[in-house]
Amino acid sequence: MRTLIIARHGNTFRPGETPTRVGARTDLPLVEEERARGIGLYLKKLGLTPSRILAAPLQRTRRTAELAAEVLGNPCPVQIENRLVEIDYGPDENQTEQAVALRLGRVAARAVGRDPSDLTEKELESLGVLALDLWNTQAVVPNGWVADPATLTETWQSIAASIVEGETLLCVSSNGAIRFAPHITGDYVGFCATHDIKVPTGGVCIFTARPGEPWQCAEWGIKAFKKIF
Repeated sequence: MRTLIIARHGNTFRPGETPTRVGARTDLPLVEEERARGIGLYLKKLGLTPSRILAAPLQRTRRTAELAAEVLGNPCPVQIENRLVEIDYGPDENQTEQAVALRLGRVAARAVGRDPSDLTEKELESLGVLALDLWNTQAVVPNGWVADPATLTETWQSIAASIVEGETLLCVSSNGAIRFAPHITGDYVGFCATHDIKVPTGGVCIFTARPGEPWQCAEWGIKAFKKIF
């Protein structure tokens, strides 16, 4: 059996703060350790001890991996894997979700030959939400974001292929990058139809593969900290 565990980093905004869309160009630290430690405790509860741990280079992913490893008894050093870094949200980097929806709404309006100034803010926001919904349900990259689905897909396939029989690998990454991981199953469309591909902070996903068989998703987006605390 080969096992691939994928975890999303912990929170970077405190309760009451207005979150913004942060990507590869925004290196925020964690504001709490509960979710990161919850990942380690949840894996310990399942009896899963990684023989390798890879983490994207930003503070939030590195620290999450370090805290999870600490809970697991530091089974192996955390290795930095630049290919797991979050995507770049382009003009929407550090913007609120409303601001992102409004910009995407203006783009959508122009795409169909409409003048954005003729639409209300609510109408523009609704158009933008449609683009965000496609991102959250099918990983269709919105206009202006810097993300190559083919490269992200190849990254996860390459990482999965590197796992040898009997090995358990833990990868800590971010929401935008993680949603392309289910391509390793060979049925991404089917996966998107039955799963919410947006993984919550501190969420855990587990894939397994028996010799000669394709990868199967055993768990997806599990809020580990809620299972433990």
